[in-house]
Amino acid sequence: MKKTLMVAALTGVFATAAHAQSSVTLYGLIDAGITYTNNQHVSNTQHGANVAMTSGSVNGSRFGLRGAEDLGGGLKAIFTLENGFGINDGTLKQNSRLFGRQAFVGLSSDQFGAVTLGRQYDSMVDYVGPLALTGTQYGGTQFAHPFDNDNLNNSFRINNSIKYQSANYGGFKLGALYGFSNQAAGFANNRAYSAGASYNWGGLNVAAAYMQLNSNGANSAAAAFNSGGAVTGDNTFFAQRQQTWGAGANYAFGPATVGLVYSQTNLHGLAGISQGASGQTGGIGFPTNSAQFQNFEANARYALTPAISIAGAYTYTRANLSSTHIHWNQVNLQTAYALSKRTDVYLQGVYQAANEDSIVPAYINGVGTASGNNKQVAVTAGLRHRF
Repeated sequence: MKKTLMVAALTGVFATAAHAQSSVTLYGLIDAGITYTNNQHVSNTQHGANVAMTSGSVNGSRFGLRGAEDLGGGLKAIFTLENGFGINDGTLKQNSRLFGRQAFVGLSSDQFGAVTLGRQYDSMVDYVGPLALTGTQYGGTQFAHPFDNDNLNNSFRINNSIKYQSANYGGFKLGALYGFSNQAAGFANNRAYSAGASYNWGGLNVAAAYMQLNSNGANSAAAAFNSGGAVTGDNTFFAQRQQTWGAGANYAFGPATVGLVYSQTNLHGLAGISQGASGQTGGIGFPTNSAQFQNFEANARYALTPAISIAGAYTYTRANLSSTHIHWNQVNLQTAYALSKRTDVYLQGVYQAANEDSIVPAYINGVGTASGNNKQVAVTAGLRHRF
């Protein structure tokens, strides 16, 4: 009897210890707002202003589960399942995926870093994205470079991917990702790969990254597009090959942070912009099968008080479409007031202008519809809550 009681007691102790070494966290962010857009395309003969309730004008609304199990010796099993949804109508985002923002499992070592498998962010998002306001809480969705051409606002993720992220070695971190096509006799048909690195020293943070997508859109040059590959359903461009790279630097001093970011995207076998491009309604075609986008962003943010922040950015984007040249100028401003550690209200405005003879209209990311001409303005008042 005594032995039985002792075994039961020890079993309870070990079960409690095992439970203490594992954790699962429910987390999320809800971003709801009212957006005024002065100019949206309705038809070839009509365009006008719009006032709409929006979700994720800065940060995409999401909830997720994040877990870790301590395996001993500095090794952990980790996972993340993150859903994206529209708070305005409750619908799923990321092409109606259940866990469209992130879904991965892997192993993490304090000494060597982490290896994860699933649907994940590429290296441009991981390393260069935080240096541009579009990749942060200080601008987010609407501050993206035209059409989010460099994916710094994570319009798409990489399916079927294996990813490595190093530990922090004295401020230096690096990572790489490979997204499989998952197709027999079509290893390169809709695959992806990327790599990046960053270094932090004091207030200085610098980073660079590269990403390449092969056959990431069904067009005349890729009739046998593999819909089960690395990027499907939320890809920005329909193209045979996309190459994107970028670099940037931020410097923080006191309550202020200033930054510069450069990115470039080269497209081959281009057919147009996907309908899944950051919530855009309808595709936009290009009269060429190749294009190059270059983005130059200068940004700054300042904490007026612990509760009040202001941020702004100017982006110049230049696109070369064979013999046609397009340029956009975009000005972004935001102010936010924290009601608590988890809840804040914000007001932000975006102005974008393309050259007057542009064959592509202005389009502020995430407002839903491109402009009826070469200019567009959007102003959003919103509320964010984190849990």
